[in-house]
Amino acid sequence: MANLRFLKKEIDYRLEEFVFDCQMTIFVQPNKEEQIVELMQRGVELRNALYKKAMNPAEPKNPSLVRKHYAALRRDMVSSFESLFNDLSEVCK
Repeated sequence: MANLRFLKKEIDYRLEEFVFDCQMTIFVQPNKEEQIVELMQRGVELRNALYKKAMNPAEPKNPSLVRKHYAALRRDMVSSFESLFNDLSEVCK
């Protein structure tokens, strides 16, 4: 990861893409609005949790552990947003 600012921008970008997809789904399937809004709330909660993890590495004085922390955070971010997109796809069926 290049730096913390880039990581936070990537988290926001993924959330924006998810919210956009949710809004488009609501437009196409208005009868499923409640389920989709719940998914959007989960996305915002995920974003807040990822920011909290990003701002508080376990051992900030040890560069090796900090790199491992951010690598794990990145993997968690990717899998979590992938899970949200899969849940949105299930709602759309």
